[in-house]
Amino acid sequence: MRIRREGKELKSRKKARTVATNSLPRLLLGAAVAAVVAVVVAGTVGVASAHFTMLFPGGDMEVTPEDYIADLGETKTVWVIWGHPYEHILFDMASVPEVSVRDPEGAVTVLTPTEITVGEPGEEKKAYEVSFTVDKRGDWVVFAKYKDEGEKLTDYVKAVIHCGEEAWEGWDAELGVGGEHGQKAEIVPFTRPYGLEEGFVFTGKALYDGSALADAEVEVEKYHTKAVGDAVVGEAEEKFAYDPPMMFTRVTKTNAAGEFAYTLDEPGIWFVGAYGPEEEGVTQRSVFIIPVLDKFPTTAEEAAETASPAGLEELKSRVRELEEKAKTTASEGKGAPGFGAAAAVAGLLFVVAYLVKRRER
Repeated sequence: MRIRREGKELKSRKKARTVATNSLPRLLLGAAVAAVVAVVVAGTVGVASAHFTMLFPGGDMEVTPEDYIADLGETKTVWVIWGHPYEHILFDMASVPEVSVRDPEGAVTVLTPTEITVGEPGEEKKAYEVSFTVDKRGDWVVFAKYKDEGEKLTDYVKAVIHCGEEAWEGWDAELGVGGEHGQKAEIVPFTRPYGLEEGFVFTGKALYDGSALADAEVEVEKYHTKAVGDAVVGEAEEKFAYDPPMMFTRVTKTNAAGEFAYTLDEPGIWFVGAYGPEEEGVTQRSVFIIPVLDKFPTTAEEAAETASPAGLEELKSRVRELEEKAKTTASEGKGAPGFGAAAAVAGLLFVVAYLVKRRER
């Protein structure tokens, strides 16, 4: 069963504050169009998207893949939030989540949630936070159970926080259904859920009550910050007016063995949810969170495409200087400079691309 948001009043879209340089005008136009549509048809038109329980270890809503990495001895604070990741629409949590963490050696600690508020000023929503100290190298699995009576949905959600070079131990742990800390619904990853670049395929197995969840619907959504979410949703509502949510929530299915695969084609934080059966009218769903990095390494061609106009002009100036220096060196008989000049140019391109990407974040 798929949980949908029906009849939601369309909201005015704020203009994007942070979007990719080469798509800024298009995204802002989409946001503006969405705002006009919202004024005209507020209260009469709705779109559908999936609610997810979100585990964010960054201490704010600007969460990045690097927030799912920890230093030894670091205290990690994880926010537990309820809402639509793609659209960045948040809701009050209707109950206190049950949150625990499994250390790399398999020991489980129950964490105590503290109520907090998150969201834009004037639009704050009830959420919770937990904290723990990363005192071992390896993979720490944070897992939570959250029941929302209004949505008739119980989420069993997992996220991995990694600590230590080549300490790849514990990311594929199966929590199981037995004992005090089991999860009735669970996704067990086949693909290690960190060190993934955009375009990588994530694979896993959905379980329910310890058995393979066959032929189950799996929804996939990418998280956006408020500004970017407003912009991309506005663009989708303009470009795909016949069915905007098809761009928000991707859908696949498990096979007879409960296995599934999906390509995570953009950097950011991804949510994968496999829908199980109902219990007393409440759907049981397993969720896994995957942080995805930018493509690595960056090629010279990608650097040129990504750089801002000002950055490109500066780059061209530096390249011209290198070319002139190379010609001078050759004319003075100091040897062939081709390799050194080419390496320097490639290095400049790489640096520009890196700095532009850092600025966009």
